Amino acid sequence: MNIRTHRCGELNTKQIGETVVLNGWVQRRRDHGMVIFIDLRDRTGITQVVFNAERNLRCHQAAHTLRSECVVSVTGQVMARPDESKNPDPLDRGD
Repeated sequence: MNIRTHRCGELNTKQIGETVVLNGWVQRRRDHGMVIFIDLRDRTGITQVVFNAERNLRCHQAAHTLRSECVVSVTGQVMARPDESKNPDPLDRGD
């Protein structure tokens, strides 16, 4: 695993644009074709990780193998969620 730079519960708007390394467990995976979302969790919280085939096909293909409770290390850029996809109720996890 890569050396973690942040914990999942530590990320906020101050890190937008930064490249970070997170380590944790896959809580949930959602496959939307060209985009795969995973909820990555550690003891501090959950961070949504996005694998976009148009941005990085190799990582997107690797994300197909991820399942609940897989332990992973991810390196990526922190991005703000687009306005049209923001959840008005941040406590609603869609479960």
